[in-house]
This record gives sequence, structure tokens and C-alpha cells, in this order.
Amino acid sequence: MDLELNGKRAIVTGSTAGIGVGIAHSLAREGVRVAINGRSERRGRAVVEEILAAGGDAVLALGDVADDDGAKAAATAALDGLGGVDIVVNNAGGFAGNSAVSSVFNIPPADWLRTFDMNAGAAVRMIQHFGPQMRDRGWGRLIQIASGNAMMPSGETPDYAASKAAMLNVSLGTAKALANTGVTVNTISPGIIYTRSVKAWFRQIGEREGWGDDEAKSEAWVLKNYSPQMVSRIGRPADIGDAVTYLCSPRADFINGIHWRVDGGATPTIT
Repeated sequence: MDLELNGKRAIVTGSTAGIGVGIAHSLAREGVRVAINGRSERRGRAVVEEILAAGGDAVLALGDVADDDGAKAAATAALDGLGGVDIVVNNAGGFAGNSAVSSVFNIPPADWLRTFDMNAGAAVRMIQHFGPQMRDRGWGRLIQIASGNAMMPSGETPDYAASKAAMLNVSLGTAKALANTGVTVNTISPGIIYTRSVKAWFRQIGEREGWGDDEAKSEAWVLKNYSPQMVSRIGRPADIGDAVTYLCSPRADFINGIHWRVDGGATPTIT
């Protein structure tokens, strides 16, 4: 299937590591020109070089999108480097506190606000920068990367879970605001994805359980004890990247305002 994306222009926030890199590579393989965003110039340039070496086209758009000035810098760099933006993937996120000790009772209000800025706030900034341009051109894609925690929060990192739930609301509200304009707005919630932080988590599990660096055993432990699902592996960044790429395609123009769980069937609900 030709996804009809060749020559489209995208910015992927938080694309110097993890899921964002997978999204950037998936888009680039379909001929999308990609602006790589993050705070580290070294890591950003490395991703740009990877895409160029694979035959794709990429530019660097540095800036912390959790901050007004950083988001403006990233948006300006993307526009300057690409000549315009057709696709925004709001992937950047995180949490301000310490997940090992955080609960609703001990996260300072300032950390709650910072976490919202890193997730829902970052998405709003980029939507405000690019949504009106897309509307005026009559075509665009705004994709938010939320989390399974948005539907199934745990007792830890409640600020993160709440901010990801807010992204679902922002996304659907934006879809309604841009109805019948040619701009679609959708959200993907990943399950557990094999990234650098998950690799470190596997190592901690192995040390605790006594099997060291055997990642297969740690993965099996996670799937049995932490996140049972209907696919016998955790996800990879490319799994999210390929889902995003389809939603960005003109082939997906009848899909609007949805929340798509890409989690191996880990979320035990109908909606």
C-alpha cells in the first residue's frame, strides 16, 4: 500500500531517543521529511545522521517543548528547515518528580504543574503553533502520544497519569475544533515499549530476582507479574512508529478523534 506520504513534512517532539526515534524512522521510510526535536544537540544530530544514512531526509529542531520559549524555538527551526509542517507528533513527555517515592500525597504542586507542562502543555504549545497553519492549508495531522496510564493509573506517578489523561481530552477537543478542515487529530497510547529506561528496568528486575542481565527472563516476569497482555512480547519503538505513520497518511483521512491503544492488548477494557 502506498501511504501517499512522500514529501510531507513532520516534526516529532522528543525524537532524540526511545519511541520518538522509532516514529521518526517510520515516517522517514515513507518519504516524510522529519524535524528531529529534543534538548540534546548531540543525540539529535545522531538521529538526523541515522535517517540521512538510510536514505531519508531530516533536520534538527532543538528546543524544550515543555517551555514556551523552547517550543517556539523548535517550531521555528522546523519551519526554517522544512519550509512548512504538515504533521505534528506530540511525543515529548515525562514527569518532574521521583517515581520511586511519588504518590498523590507527596508530590509538590510545582511538580504537578511541571509534569502537566511536559505532557499536555507541550502538546498544546505545538498544536497552537501549527494547527492554524494546517487549517488554513486544508490538510494536516496532529498526533498525540499518551500512555496506558491515562486509562489505568497506578498509585505511583499520579501526576504523569493525570497529564496523559488530559492529553486525551486535548486531542479530542482539538479534533472537534478542527472538524471539516482536512486536519485530523488522533491519540495513540503505547503499552510497555523497549526503550533505554525499560532496558534499565529489566536490569533492576534481573538483579533483584537473581538472573542478572537475562532480558528474556525479565521480559517474561514483566508480562506475567506487571503487565499481562495478549501478545507474548513487549512493544518496540517501531510498533508505535508504524501506527503513527498510518494515521498520518492521507489513506487515514476518515479516522479522526480516536484513541488507539497500541499495547499488545494490555488494557482490559472495551474503550
